[in-house]
Amino acid sequence: MATTTTTTPSAAAYEATVTAPVNIAVIKYWGKRDESLILPTNSSLSATLSQDILHSKTTARADPSFTGADTLWLNGTPEPMAASKRLANVVTALRAKRAALEASDSSLPKMSKWAIRVVSENNFPTAAGLASSASGFAALVFALANLYQLPEAKDGEAGAGRSTLSALARLGSGSACRSLFGGFVAWEMGAHADGRDSVAVPVAPATHWTDLEALVLVVHDGRKGVSSTSGMQTTVKTSALAQEPVSRRWCRSACFDM
Repeated sequence: MATTTTTTPSAAAYEATVTAPVNIAVIKYWGKRDESLILPTNSSLSATLSQDILHSKTTARADPSFTGADTLWLNGTPEPMAASKRLANVVTALRAKRAALEASDSSLPKMSKWAIRVVSENNFPTAAGLASSASGFAALVFALANLYQLPEAKDGEAGAGRSTLSALARLGSGSACRSLFGGFVAWEMGAHADGRDSVAVPVAPATHWTDLEALVLVVHDGRKGVSSTSGMQTTVKTSALAQEPVSRRWCRSACFDM
């Protein structure tokens, strides 16, 4: 599950630090029916790994004195958030929620108008096939939700607020929605075109399967040559299991497994 460590106001500046885990799908989604909203062609199920082994740690800070664009430091390397459409979409969505909160209470600081600085680090190889985008975007969403003091951030894993945040994490990386929960987690594909029902929900706690262990072997810690998104797109275009007229066998098989 994503966990909060600090939310610190300092003079006019605010800061939140969180961690989020990696999750590994046991019933995968592979392909999207909507690329911009990241809506999957089938539901999926994952197991969340222990944060003692693999996690992303993210600190988000808002300060009225910050100038310039929102900036992310990923493993020590800076990049403007606007350069990544997915990063920009996530920040825009969370900033809009903060703006709505400010509109309902004039006493709140106008953090939605301030630039932000985000520092994120993975304690495992990034973009190497170990689901760093899942933990990374989950941590980003949870950090900003806590920074902006959104009501959804106060909900525990059983609360509806956590699933609401999972829909925002999905905008960054589909599998990120599942990293906001511990144990076994389902990402429901949903039916609505706007994606409002394509969210993650907890299925069972980690204690449900006490003798299950995950072995992680890193044989190459460099960036993988083909991203998950590119791999999915190629599969959908070329695999008979994903094409008509066989009625999208992959999706039917995954739905049956779920």
